[in-house]
Amino acid sequence: MAATASAQSSRPERNTRFGADYVVGHEDVLAIQVWNQPSLSGKYSVDADGKLNFPLVGRVAAQGLTIDQVGESLTKQLQAGYVKEPHVSVAVEQYRSRQIVVTGEVKEPGRYMMTGRATLLETLAQAGSPTPTAGSEVIVMRRGDGANAIRVDLAALEAGVLTNNIEVLDGDTIMVPKAEQVFVFGQVRSPGSYAVRKGTTILQALALAGGLTDRGSPRRVRVVRTAAGGEKQERKVGLQDAVQNGDSIIVEERVF
Repeated sequence: MAATASAQSSRPERNTRFGADYVVGHEDVLAIQVWNQPSLSGKYSVDADGKLNFPLVGRVAAQGLTIDQVGESLTKQLQAGYVKEPHVSVAVEQYRSRQIVVTGEVKEPGRYMMTGRATLLETLAQAGSPTPTAGSEVIVMRRGDGANAIRVDLAALEAGVLTNNIEVLDGDTIMVPKAEQVFVFGQVRSPGSYAVRKGTTILQALALAGGLTDRGSPRRVRVVRTAAGGEKQERKVGLQDAVQNGDSIIVEERVF
């Protein structure tokens, strides 16, 4: 009797499929059809040892083979005295051997099963998309290539720049770091802490805080910044200057 595996993933599977060159892994579920042999046709799980149980022929190696190679192997074994001129077709019913991990500033971090070829943007969307506190880039750590992390500009990715929308591979870990943070005080409408991305200007940070009050002076803006040695330094800045992580921006009153 064909063994049908129950679904393990809580994520909905997409209809996208790998081609005939897809390499089978353990925990994948294969849909195997033998023409004119309904008792042999069904869904079969690949066990941890890389093999599946198939009627008449017993344990059949599957892991490491393409789906076409699995079909050829079954055809040879079935025609060796079991089925006359068997016609076997194999497809992947559930992709469970290919996994990626999404961590950091996304709404639903976790482990995801790859159900077909996927891009970085599709994968982030599957994880609920980046949160408002996400930083300016996405880091893709590739298996066996940890020294060369792939850094992708998040704003460009979200804007649809195709070169940034790389293909995600089995074993990838996708990290969305938290954005830098600045503090805005003084004569602004909504003082507090704000997440900013790389390149954010003083003027943009003030806009996040609701802009200046009627008493605030755009010429009397100063920043308290932590120097390399940990020392706090106060400096005057221009509105088009870029902020740095941890800056405290203070807006003083107008002088009448």
